Formats: sequence, C-alpha cells, structure tokens
Amino acid sequence: MTVKAVKMPCTSANVYTKVPDGGWGWTVAFAFFVVEALTYGIIKSFGVFFNDLMESFDETNSRISWIISICVFVQTFTAPLSTVLSNRFGHRLVVMAGGLLVSAGMVIASFARSVVEMYVTIGIVSGLGYCLSFLPTVTILSQYFDKRRSLVTAVASTGECFAVFSFAPAITALKEQIGWRYSMLSVGVLQLGITACGSLLRPIVIREQEEVKAQPPEEPTETKYMLENEQTCTSIESIDSGVDITTSPSNVPGKTKAEPKSEEPKQHGQNPTDNNSTPPEPKTKLLDFSVMRDYSFICYAFFGLFATLGFFAPSLYIIPLSRSLGIGKDHSAYILSAMAIAEVFGRIFAGWLLNKKPIRKIYIELICVILLSVALVAFPFASEFWGLMICSVYFGFMLGTVAGTHIPLLAEDDVVGIERMSSAAGVYVFIQSLAGLAGPPLAGVLVDTTKNYSSAFYSCAAGMVLGAVFLALVRPCKTGLCHQQQQQQQQQVEESTAGPPPELPDDFIDMDIGKAENSGKGSDSVV
Repeated sequence: MTVKAVKMPCTSANVYTKVPDGGWGWTVAFAFFVVEALTYGIIKSFGVFFNDLMESFDETNSRISWIISICVFVQTFTAPLSTVLSNRFGHRLVVMAGGLLVSAGMVIASFARSVVEMYVTIGIVSGLGYCLSFLPTVTILSQYFDKRRSLVTAVASTGECFAVFSFAPAITALKEQIGWRYSMLSVGVLQLGITACGSLLRPIVIREQEEVKAQPPEEPTETKYMLENEQTCTSIESIDSGVDITTSPSNVPGKTKAEPKSEEPKQHGQNPTDNNSTPPEPKTKLLDFSVMRDYSFICYAFFGLFATLGFFAPSLYIIPLSRSLGIGKDHSAYILSAMAIAEVFGRIFAGWLLNKKPIRKIYIELICVILLSVALVAFPFASEFWGLMICSVYFGFMLGTVAGTHIPLLAEDDVVGIERMSSAAGVYVFIQSLAGLAGPPLAGVLVDTTKNYSSAFYSCAAGMVLGAVFLALVRPCKTGLCHQQQQQQQQQVEESTAGPPPELPDDFIDMDIGKAENSGKGSDSVV
C-alpha cells in the first residue's frame, strides 16, 4: 500500500495513512540537525570558555563547573514540563519558545559580572530553553520514521558533533580578536536559529486507510420475502425456536449480525453509510506516568541516570587536561574537534548497525556502553598530545554510538514502544537530571582535591559501568513482565470458559410446562 499524504496548509498537520519513513520527515530531520548543533553542540563547546571564566571571576574548577551542571540539570529536570506543553500546545510552538529562551540566556550571560549571574542566565534560562527545544524535536522526528528511525535519528544527531568540530576552533580564534564576552554574545545571537527550526516541525497524524470489502450481490426482493415466509411458517410450528414472526428484511440470515450496528444511526437520524466514518480519536494524556510501572523502563532509566555522568565531563575537561600536560591552546582545541568528528562516525555507524537488526538493539547498546567505559579509563594513561588524540578519537566514536541512540531506543518494544514514547522520554530525561546536576561538580571537586584531572575521568567511568549493569537488566525484566501478562490472560480465558452454564429464559420454561400440561390432559382424555 502506498503512503498517501493529505495536502494541507503549512500551519496544519500532515495526515498519512501509515508512517511515511520520509516525506516531510526529511525536513524535520534537517531541523533536528540544526537544533542539535545549537543546543548540545554549544554545551559541549563551552569548555573553551572554562579558563577565561576562572580568570575573570577568580573562581575554582568546581564553581565554574556548576554553570554547565545547573544548565544540564534544568534541561533534564523540566523534561516532563516540555512533554506537557508539547501535548497541549504542539511541538512547533514549544520549540520556538525554547529557542528564544536559549538565545536570551546566552546574550544576557555575556554581560554577567559574577559566576552567580552565570548560574541564573545560562544555568536556568538557557537550560529551560534547551529542554523546550531538544526533547520535542527528537520526539516528533521518531514519529515520522519507523524502519529508518535508528539511522535517520543517528545521522541527524550528528549536528552537535559538527558544531563542536567547527565551534571550538572558531570561538577560540574569535576570543583572541574580540574577547570572550563578545564571543559569547555572538553565540547567543546564532542560537536564534532554533526558533526558525521550530517553525518547520509540522505535526503528523496517522489514519489507517479503511478497506472497503466487496459486498455479495443482493438477492431479488421476492426471493427474500419467499424465504422469510418459509422461516415464519417453521417458527409458528416450533414456538420455542426463537425466530421472531416478522416480515422485516432485517431478519434474513446474514443480516442479523449487522442489525445492531445499523440501529444506532437510525435512532439519531443518520444514514447507514455513516458507520464507516472515522471514530473520534481519544484525547492524548498530557503526561502518562504509567511507564513507571514497567520494570524494563525503570532499569533503562537507571542506565540513563548513571551513564549521564560520563557524557559531559570528558568534553568539559579535555582542554584543561591537555593544558595541564603542557599542550598549547590551539592543539587542545584540535583534540576536542577530533573527538567531535569521531563522534559523527560513531553515530552514523550505530544508526546503520541498528537499522540492519543483526541482533536485538538493546544488546548492541550494551556492547557500546561497555566499550565506552573502557575509553574513559584510557584517558588518565595519556601523557602527550598524540596519546590524548587517540583516546579522544576512540571516546568520541563510542560516545556517538551511545549518545545518538539512547533516547530513540525508548521507542523500541524492548523498552516502552512508540505509543508511549513521548511520555517516556519526558520521564526518562527527568530522571537523568540528577546525574546532570551532580556529574560535572563531582568531577570538579575530585580535581580540586586530588590536583589531578585524571580523577574526573575515573568518576565518569564508574558511572558508565553502573549504567551498563542496569542496561543489561532491561531485556530480562521485559521478558519476565510479558510472561506474567501472558499467564494472567491465560487464566482469564480459562475462567471465562469454565464459567456457569447460561441461564435459560423464563418464557422457555413456561412454554415447556404448558406443553407438559397439554400432553397430560391429552392422555387423560384418551383414557
């Protein structure tokens, strides 16, 4: 069956008979690419301002790290709010509002005179904007694709990688010309592009095309009434046969099953053909917390909680680590750019591999998380430029395989499925907020205590290992839950089949008693 889209104005929804796996979805994928670049790409590139902020505000590593940690916390903590607003007002309006908040927070931060003002502007204002921009975009993109979902989402998510690759050297060079304040102001103005991308997020509606079954040729009217007369005579001779004595054509065999469906329209003065009209769609819940009763989702949420510890800290501390080893500013920026390029290939590779479906996607994700833990442990053993470059390339590739797939994987049946994807994404990212808040400051405290940047990478590796443990439990919990549901359904079927015998109507018993009395009188008269 071909996919048909109803032509509608740009402000209305796209209506398809099935998931298009393309169409306007390619425009949504491009919008997601740009949104990724201007949200997570900027967050990961924020490390280029790290030393400048420490010198300008005379603060420690841990206090400067709170800027990004508060931003990530607000971004993830307000994920349920993003889901509620998207279901209420639509994805387009929410993303456009988020773009305005992101830009406003970054622009105001360029005039900040203390680190506390940075906490409010970038941490709270921009953090809320990041949430309203990113989550609705990735959710609506998953609705436009089915078979190609993993590949398209992975390729579109490479926007943040290209942003880190281009923004890190560009901002470093721009700072030398105009200073870090005007550089941050330029970044804030650039982030207004999120609002333009939000206008492209046209909602999608899937309406299955109704198949019109071929009706058998109708018999002539005379044949119908002759057949009725025969059955009527038979019903008179057999009073308990249950056939109504009527000349209505609705009692013809083959019409009796369709009778209840045709009665309702007649009562309301509608034509029988109105039965084929599409029933009203049920109202969508603003936020469905029933996913919290799913054990597989709970394990997956704990995986996201601990794995988030290793997502942001390496990109935030790779430049300070390289500077502590005596590597220059330019070469440090190249290391971060190489990490971003490797992440591009990792995302594309993960999308291609998941699209092939050689094994379950949840197992592929588990292997990538284990290899990512190894990459985090390898960083402290690097002592020169090329050692850090190799570790960064390896880490970037493995990070791409995980970061580009962990949220879209919620749409798979092994976790919650596409029907509950929107609510599950909000709750999942909300649970991640605790790690987003604690991760960078925890790494900063360890660095300030040990006077060694290697401790930050060890803490990230520990969190990633714990995440791998919970990810390994997702599939067993899902199969166990499905097995319990099958047992409950089987018990319900057995109880329904072994129920009490059907009750006989009262008139049936009265007629049998009447027959018995008549037969008794007949026998007495014979005697």
